Amino acid sequence: MRLAGLAIRPFGLRRTVRSRMTLLYGALFLMSGAVLLAIASGVVTARSTTRAAAVNQNPAGTQGLSSGQSRLAQADNRIRQLEGQLAAAQHSGPPSVTHELLVGSLIALAVMAAISALLGWLMAGHALRPLRTITATARRISEYNLHERMAFDGPRDELKDLADTFDGLLERLEAAFAAQRLFVANASHELRTPLATMRAALDVAMAKPDPPPAQTVALAGRLRGELNRVDELLEGLLVLARTQHGTLEAREILVLDDAVAAAVGARAEAIAGACLTLRQAGTSDATVAGSQALLRRMIDNVVDNAIVHNQRGGWLTAGTRAGPAMARIVVENGGPVLDQVQVDQLAQPFKRLGADRIGSEHGSGLGLSIVAAVATAHGGRLDLRARSDGGLRVTIELPLAGRPIPADLAGVA
Repeated sequence: MRLAGLAIRPFGLRRTVRSRMTLLYGALFLMSGAVLLAIASGVVTARSTTRAAAVNQNPAGTQGLSSGQSRLAQADNRIRQLEGQLAAAQHSGPPSVTHELLVGSLIALAVMAAISALLGWLMAGHALRPLRTITATARRISEYNLHERMAFDGPRDELKDLADTFDGLLERLEAAFAAQRLFVANASHELRTPLATMRAALDVAMAKPDPPPAQTVALAGRLRGELNRVDELLEGLLVLARTQHGTLEAREILVLDDAVAAAVGARAEAIAGACLTLRQAGTSDATVAGSQALLRRMIDNVVDNAIVHNQRGGWLTAGTRAGPAMARIVVENGGPVLDQVQVDQLAQPFKRLGADRIGSEHGSGLGLSIVAAVATAHGGRLDLRARSDGGLRVTIELPLAGRPIPADLAGVA
């Protein structure tokens, strides 16, 4: 195997198991053929040498024949002498039969080596076909389709054991994700109840006939604001958990331009309050299929991010584009120059940039995490780029309605 790997490297070929097995089979055949050829050549050479030596021991042949020998004996001795001379000529002459035999054997060995390499390639491919099936299935399975199994049909060998082991791993993962979804559902109910109780108790205390002191009113306002933030954080966590580990609702068709326009229009007051300029952006008739609630939540989060994490008096754009198979939602906003390394971490929960932006004290830190999770659940992806002249560019790619998911994204949808 090490020799096979060394033989592949100079040609820049991919070091696959199939190519290594092919080279190994070919090298073994070539070595065994060379050994066989060497043995055959040695035997032929030894026999020729022996026969030549036997003749050389009596080169005169018939010179010592007595006059009384018969003509038949003389002829027999002459034949033997000629055979010995022929053998000696074949052994020492340049175009000998041994040389031709060696050349022919080398040509036959080269042809058989090529044929053996081809047969080795075909046999290796046949032997590794179940492994390719297992690999393709493993790439296709993600947390959104853990119910799928290898269901490998084949002889009880190492590959069958590998497939069965992988199926057992999928069963344990599916059980773990199901337990997590159950925990999320229970936490949603258990955590919302005390929050609602606290908010109701606060409202009852502030609704008494006697006017409360000013300090109590201020404290109640702060408590109500904190309760709202906790409620928002809880809602974001639940949406993130359902998106990452749950199943999508019934898929519906959504026109992206309408959804983006609705999100921007609903925030016209916030845009005007921050003195932001809404620049013209591209439009398209792109449609996607999926959960409308989650897709609208994703677009809302991106627009909110562009408004909140902006500079007063800045700008933003929000538009859509359509490609051959993918639709794009592009939202950009102005601001200071950002570090791309920090921007790459914004899709992680609770990751934020500096606190020198509009409304940076608000938000749960889950906005872009939810965007990434929703895009992934729909077979898309989120791309965050720091603009060279300042600000952030957010691009969401989603498969167009009725189009297959690209191969590089099929494993995550």
